[in-house]
Amino acid sequence: MKILVVGSVAYDAVETPAGKRESQLGGSASYFSVSASYFTKVGLIGVIGNDFDSADRAMYESHGIDTSGLIEANGKTFRWSGEYLDDINTAVTLDTQLNVFGDFEPELAEAHASAPYLFLANIDPALQLKVLNAMKSRPKMVANDTMNLWIDIAKPALEELISKVDTLLINEDEAKQLTGEEHLPDAAKAIISMGPNSTVIKRGEYGATLFGRDFSFAAPAYPLKKVIDPTGAGDSFAGGFMGYLASIDKVDEESLRTAAIVGSTMASFAVEDFGLDRIKSLTKSDIDERFNAFVNLTRFNPLT
Repeated sequence: MKILVVGSVAYDAVETPAGKRESQLGGSASYFSVSASYFTKVGLIGVIGNDFDSADRAMYESHGIDTSGLIEANGKTFRWSGEYLDDINTAVTLDTQLNVFGDFEPELAEAHASAPYLFLANIDPALQLKVLNAMKSRPKMVANDTMNLWIDIAKPALEELISKVDTLLINEDEAKQLTGEEHLPDAAKAIISMGPNSTVIKRGEYGATLFGRDFSFAAPAYPLKKVIDPTGAGDSFAGGFMGYLASIDKVDEESLRTAAIVGSTMASFAVEDFGLDRIKSLTKSDIDERFNAFVNLTRFNPLT
């Protein structure tokens, strides 16, 4: 496998202006792995309960995702309930039931520990550190995601982790919360001073901005007619972003710029339907066509 992802697998109850779903497959590892699977081989580390639908495991495997690290524990799968009724860009959490995820302790087989690309999805930074330290050798690229909860309750561990990764993916509000900076470039500069070579700051309907040590790049959001369900958009972005980098096995300024557009491409598909319904059934031509639309969206001639 080229990429190992460690994160949550969940069943979500979601309500948006477009409708309501009671129990759809979700979780950071689900969105990331399916998105990345269109570009490279992915291994998934996570935990599920006895209630996990065999059809959902089969869906992972139909995408070539290695599920040998998806462990079944006695109990129920992680459950999350939320709504996007007031603001389509902001989830209001109604209920969280950690269930078997509350006792999650990632264990890596030798094949997992040798993966050259590692994505530490949004989980406790202490667990993210444990996984990074368990790798057989330092991966060629390590990226992580986080959230306001860990900034609030586990900031020392999170800062230690950030000092050891290559890229931090984080949303705009969390970047400002983490750094105490109100101006986005200042927040990015503060994050990079913590250790990473780059950071991707996700901005919802405004796209994402990539900051490197000596460059910046803005990836717009695709102008969709309607957003159905934004759950998982950030993890789908991360899957496209890292999946592309792993597929070309190259991490430099130009490849990061392209990866940001690939990430935006995959995120744009994710929000077009509930859960994984759209992103799990893409074709190569779907992805190529949408990526080229991004090229045209941002194409312009220099001043003469």
